Amino acid sequence: MKVLYVDLGIQELSSKARKIVRSRKHPSQLVPCEYLFGHKDPETCKSLVEHLSACINNEQDRPKNLMVFVHPLCGKGRGCKNWEMVAPLFDRANVNTKVIITKRAGHAYDTLASISDKELKKFDGVVAVGGDGLFNEILNGLLNSRNKTSYPPTPEGFGYFGSTEKCQGYKNDGLNNSTPTSEAVNVMLPVGSNKSDDHEPLLSTGQSVGLDISSLNPNTESSTGDQVPSVSFPNDWFRLGIIPSGSTDAIVLSTTGERDAVTSALLIIFGRRIALDIAQVVRWKSSPSAEVLPTVRYAASFAR
Repeated sequence: MKVLYVDLGIQELSSKARKIVRSRKHPSQLVPCEYLFGHKDPETCKSLVEHLSACINNEQDRPKNLMVFVHPLCGKGRGCKNWEMVAPLFDRANVNTKVIITKRAGHAYDTLASISDKELKKFDGVVAVGGDGLFNEILNGLLNSRNKTSYPPTPEGFGYFGSTEKCQGYKNDGLNNSTPTSEAVNVMLPVGSNKSDDHEPLLSTGQSVGLDISSLNPNTESSTGDQVPSVSFPNDWFRLGIIPSGSTDAIVLSTTGERDAVTSALLIIFGRRIALDIAQVVRWKSSPSAEVLPTVRYAASFAR
């Protein structure tokens, strides 16, 4: 039995525990159930509560602090409504949440791309209350300077006459030229110079929400004695969550099997994990100086 939380009742004569069961009609859906139990001896009742609370606190996978991005316009405005519905569950389970209501396209990306490693380490993960686009925006905001990986070899026929080693030397550097425009919500359009990339095959004509890798230097943290070790991915402690509120919710359906905000919230609270394949999409283009400028984005789904 998975216990969500437990309360001590009036005059310490009764206790209330909420556990989670699976829906009979929808096996993938989780449903909170409340149980009231008591004892004539207040100390016995208190002891039961303390025991259950200790069991909950000993579950190491449960997150303690989460950053939550809520998309207010996704899925016909369901983002805020869904968060208002599940927020009490996080509160009762003693999960601290820092809630950010996105105000523009790229808000989540910019926040995570610019956050210091010291600040990021205060959280056990990031939760998207929205659709697949917001999740991918968060994913790229985290990975843009923290995923330490080399680019693949330069494709032939891209007008680059320099050495392959020069291109490999980019690694996650030299790409900090993206600036947001003001249109769509769920796609990132890197704007390297003043030239538009609207017709590039791997890009949407939408706004810049952060599916681009920047040239943030991993050594930009303070070089003083208080320097915090950099955060890199993949790692074992940080997790991403999504509470479905979009129009398709392909990522949630492929991971939980249920497009249900409460189910996803409960799985996040319990610290359930599942591996998710992430695709690295590298786009090469030739600049006027015949240099190859790779643009990298990460995608958890390709649903449109």
